Amino acid sequence: MQEEIARSAIDTFISAFNASDDSYVTALLSQALTSDVVFWGPLGRSEGIAAVERFVLDIRRHPAGTGTMVRCSAVDMPDEWARYQWVFTMPDGGPRLAGTDVVHLRRSLIDQVIVFAGEIDPSAS
Repeated sequence: MQEEIARSAIDTFISAFNASDDSYVTALLSQALTSDVVFWGPLGRSEGIAAVERFVLDIRRHPAGTGTMVRCSAVDMPDEWARYQWVFTMPDGGPRLAGTDVVHLRRSLIDQVIVFAGEIDPSAS
């Protein structure tokens, strides 16, 4: 049951990266994250949905175009923390970024996100 809740929140979070328009990003993040979410990303710690939204929009506005983010593993939830793997592919199918996120849930929403990004692998498809 808890894994299903985590999977739903994670998939909604990921869908913000793939929204058809930037105007949908905040709504999607609000469905997945607590308002006081703590985000541990590549540039350090930030707080709140607006901070996560800036991160998502920066990735969506990459000079190469809007890429695609997908969850590429099951959600592993041994306790209140859940982890999953993801892949971000550029629109031309070019280099991709892969990694693992660890999230903490509170009341069925993500209240902490820790991003572990891997190296870009230009040979991966």
